Amino acid sequence: LQLQASGGGLVQPGGSLRLSCAASGFTFSGYVMAWARQAPGKELEWVSSITDGGSHKNYVDSVKGRFAISRDNAKKTLYLQMNSLKPEDTAVHYCAKKRDARSWPLPREISAYSTYGQGTLVTVSS
Repeated sequence: LQLQASGGGLVQPGGSLRLSCAASGFTFSGYVMAWARQAPGKELEWVSSITDGGSHKNYVDSVKGRFAISRDNAKKTLYLQMNSLKPEDTAVHYCAKKRDARSWPLPREISAYSTYGQGTLVTVSS
């Protein structure tokens, strides 16, 4: 099983980035997927989740209205569109797979998910 995140980089405050995550080694369309992030010196934090079919999504309060999660099951790819970025969004971002195959509920606890592979670093700075 592999989750390869990409698309990070250095961006100025107020800028945008689109993260991608290529999945392999499991039935991508059968699982709730999520994004998580780890800021320097802090614990891993859940950011957003999406149901297996893509119809339901949720977000941590700090990114609501700025970030949008989506998925393309045919391409086995998860996305995170990040707009109006702030310095506090600086972190290594990981994609994550829900540990069980149930499509509901959408947990907000990072413990309900597993991350695999390296994340992608997002740095927001002027």
